Amino acid sequence: MLNAIQETMLSPLDVFEDLESSVRSYIRSFPTVFTRARGSRMWDLQNRVYIDFFAGAGALNYGHNHPRMKEKLLDYVASDGIAHSLDMGTEAKARFLEQFQQVILEPRGLTYKVMFPGPTGTNAVESALKLARKATGRTTVVNFTNAFHGMTLGSLAVTGNKFKRGGAGVPLSNVVTMPYDGYFEGGLDSVDYLEQLLADGGSGISRPAAIILETVQGEGGVNVASAAWLRKVEKLCRRMGIVLIVDDIQVGCGRTGAFFSFEDAGLKPDIVCLSKSISGYGLPMALTLIKPELDVWDPGEHNGTFRGHNLAFVTATEALSFWRNDTLEQEIRLKGKRVRARLERWTVKYPGLKAKVRGRGLILGLVCGDPEKAKQISAAAFERGLIIETAGPDDEVVKLLPPLTIDPSTLDEGLQILEDSIEHVL
Repeated sequence: MLNAIQETMLSPLDVFEDLESSVRSYIRSFPTVFTRARGSRMWDLQNRVYIDFFAGAGALNYGHNHPRMKEKLLDYVASDGIAHSLDMGTEAKARFLEQFQQVILEPRGLTYKVMFPGPTGTNAVESALKLARKATGRTTVVNFTNAFHGMTLGSLAVTGNKFKRGGAGVPLSNVVTMPYDGYFEGGLDSVDYLEQLLADGGSGISRPAAIILETVQGEGGVNVASAAWLRKVEKLCRRMGIVLIVDDIQVGCGRTGAFFSFEDAGLKPDIVCLSKSISGYGLPMALTLIKPELDVWDPGEHNGTFRGHNLAFVTATEALSFWRNDTLEQEIRLKGKRVRARLERWTVKYPGLKAKVRGRGLILGLVCGDPEKAKQISAAAFERGLIIETAGPDDEVVKLLPPLTIDPSTLDEGLQILEDSIEHVL
């Protein structure tokens, strides 16, 4: 395909303009044709190199084409390993399940049944919502301002972004939206507010089936919930028999330091949604982790043709080797502190940016007082060889999402490009 593009007289980007739907988005922010990638770098048709501070929107926590995962994948394909199996038993799936139990769940004292709901994050969320409603017999779900949980109708109903919700074409119902931690300045505790509403027979809000949340709202603007607030939500759920769903799709798999983003707060959610980097290699894969007492599915009640993606099981099993000890976790925390310190210095050095810093681990946001500045910085960074996106309801946040395995020199090089881009915009 790429050779065909090169042989035409048209600009390579014209192929996408002429043949692909107008719904495409990232190519508009990063207007080039990529050909290969390794680690924290990508190359395009002109052999120009880019440092990746985007990491597949969190799907490439271990970088591009990690050599150990690539080797396992190539060996599996060469041996005619099963690629597609729906939910039949395969050796690749059995190995993943055993390793996930031994490496991730048991050391953390977590007991979950593992569901393969289909290969996407939104499918994990849909299955979680369906199961919470089935298990409780209730229909309402509480979500939070600026949440993002996916683009299918159930997931979109618990998403806050007005633009994305507007694409549904139908009413998005059975949801009550509450303020996320820190949404109001001045100290209003949204958990106390919710608890009072639920206790009041005249509030118009009945006891929900579930509360769904992200511990760090990535797409919503890198909003971080405090450990104290998260624990209050969990206690409310326990007191009232509400299912607690944590969407760890973007900020799980080590993004905040620990494997699960809720570990530092000491939470034990009833249901956990994982996708993006769970396969380790960027291959489609998703998990819904369910406390055994909630595993009330009838066989086939939620299914999907591609929930048995064995190629992803192979790379996911190898990715778990990063979590046999705490080496990567400590590296993430150190890199996160290093990046945050530099971002904090910029807020002082560049007062015209009117910026502040948000985030945990290696998901960090530089919040610009003028949303246009964030968009301009992202564009200027791309021109200088750095891939970095914006987030938030007005795209006001420059969002840093580098691979967790990025080496310190490449990290510093990318940060220097970002600072050069800020200076250019200002």
